[in-house]
Amino acid sequence: MIISGGENIYPAEIEDALMKLDGVSDAAVIGLPGDRCRETVKAVITRVAEGLSQGDEISHRRKNLLHYEYSRSVEWMQDSPRNPSGKF
Repeated sequence: MIISGGENIYPAEIEDALMKLDGVSDAAVIGLPGDRCRETVKAVITRVAEGLSQGDEISHRRKNLLHYEYSRSVEWMQDSPRNPSGKF
């Protein structure tokens, strides 16, 4: 669980929403230390389609997530950073 601005944020919910976006093969959400909030949300997205842009991701999350669940930063990767046991 990520605590940001007094809200409890569950990474699995955000990951599930991101996985529904066409062109995404994997998504991981982590909490990073924040300055004003206790933690900030960061998404790491593995895309399979080069045509998938940050604008597509922003539009998708605005339709499917609450405003406090938005990623403050997004890192795009070509390969999944998970280890063999599935951990990020």
